[in-house]
Amino acid sequence: MIVQGKIVDIVNKKIFKGEVEIENGKIKSIRESNHAVEKYILPGFVDAHIHIESSMLVPSEFAKIAVTHGTVATVSDPHEIANVLGLEGVYFMIDNGKKVPLKFNFGAPSCVPATSFESAGAVIDSEDIKVLLQNPDIKYLAEMMNYPGVIHQDSEVLKKIAWAKYFGKPVDGHAPGLRGKSLWKYIAAGIKTDHECFTYKEGLEKLQRGMKVIIREGSAAKNFEALIDLLPEHYENMMFCSDDKHPDDLLVGHLNQLCERAVAKGIDVFKVLKAACVNPVKHYNLDVGLLNEGDDADFIVVEDLEKFNVLQTYINGELVAENGESFVKSVEFDVLNNFNTDVKKNSDFEFHSASEKIRVIEALDGELVTNEIETDSLIKDGNLVSDVDNDVLKMTVVNRYKNAEPAIAFIKNFGLKEGAIASSVGHDSHNIIAVGVSDEAICKAVNLLIENKGGICAVNDSIEKVVALPVAGIMSDQPADVIGKAYAELDEMAKEMGSKLKAPYMTLSFMALLVIPALKLSDKGLFDGNSFKFTSVEIK
Repeated sequence: MIVQGKIVDIVNKKIFKGEVEIENGKIKSIRESNHAVEKYILPGFVDAHIHIESSMLVPSEFAKIAVTHGTVATVSDPHEIANVLGLEGVYFMIDNGKKVPLKFNFGAPSCVPATSFESAGAVIDSEDIKVLLQNPDIKYLAEMMNYPGVIHQDSEVLKKIAWAKYFGKPVDGHAPGLRGKSLWKYIAAGIKTDHECFTYKEGLEKLQRGMKVIIREGSAAKNFEALIDLLPEHYENMMFCSDDKHPDDLLVGHLNQLCERAVAKGIDVFKVLKAACVNPVKHYNLDVGLLNEGDDADFIVVEDLEKFNVLQTYINGELVAENGESFVKSVEFDVLNNFNTDVKKNSDFEFHSASEKIRVIEALDGELVTNEIETDSLIKDGNLVSDVDNDVLKMTVVNRYKNAEPAIAFIKNFGLKEGAIASSVGHDSHNIIAVGVSDEAICKAVNLLIENKGGICAVNDSIEKVVALPVAGIMSDQPADVIGKAYAELDEMAKEMGSKLKAPYMTLSFMALLVIPALKLSDKGLFDGNSFKFTSVEIK
């Protein structure tokens, strides 16, 4: 088979008319050719850090959509399902991903659970990490979220990193806002990347210290604008990633959108494509072709190098997508889950207090970090309740693995004027997390998810809407177009109930992520991510 077009040689920074000859899934030859075809041939896009589970799709269904946008491979941390199901969950992701052409490259989840301050469904210790890293399907040690453990030389954390070094596999980082001497210690431990930078200065310091910075633009965390100006000078050590991508967003686009935005800023297209296509393959030593003779025939054909409209996607020489149509087929798989809590009652969500002031989580649109603020409390019959007028709403995290008392806190900027929203996608332990205007609405939303053994939902006085997520309580067993439409309808309902957030459910899912400061809520209580210890809702 021969594919003709303008061949984009990223490494040598040249474009020439030519043709690619494919034989047995490999590139047999690349040669110049004086044809009239004006489309461009270039290596496929590689997402350098993504949790497939956050698309609410199993890998095979994720692949079906991603290939239409020119994605040929991902670097994927399966720690979401690992926190629910342990090693069984990791093997599920690997096996399901192998059933489709897209090249999933999974890591060994380094932080299951993410911290000892929450209840997860499983534990992956250093001996499990050793077993995983011996598996050729595991390409790296996934993001080391426990940066305090690295800095203070926690023995179990260091054992995990040591096994990665022993097997010659990279170690991914996760260090939001980490600077100065603490950063130096983190890097010195052998951690090579970070996708959590949210300011230019932070990204620059990490690059100058030898880290590779991955520009993240997902459904909730959006750091492209803050970091993209680093790319022209540091393109050799930068990559693009989604981290977390909800299904409705994935239907619209993937890394092709970031390339379009970067080129529109006047950044050299070869530098952009180095970050989007080449650097992840080199850094993680992936079995992904880079449009060289002898490589796997993994490449894409685009209309131009401005909009990056993808005309064709090839993986191992197979045409897997053309003009927006995917040729990846759905596959059968077993549905696994871990959901063991009983329905709740309204009184479970009461918070009895006489405190005049409370400590409140301030959610920030487009960021995973939060602020800690102080507000006046609103008390009715001795119970702290949502202050809808001032947008200070009650929030809960409910242990989904056993019966336990719900944790209660308050949060600002969700904006709901009625009802409640809830999700069993609650990073990283994936307990049930909900925000609402009343105890009754919160209870109704939580119980709807318990009855469905996982999902996301919105409720008010007249409507109950739920998207069931039966696979580990975090993924659907349905195709992308079905789950994408259903999610979009829920997103719209949340906004009709008053939320001004761009992605209210994605933002909600990170409000239990304790390893990102400043203030978060676990199933065990309100947590200060700066001091790394529990704190009180009440200010006395």
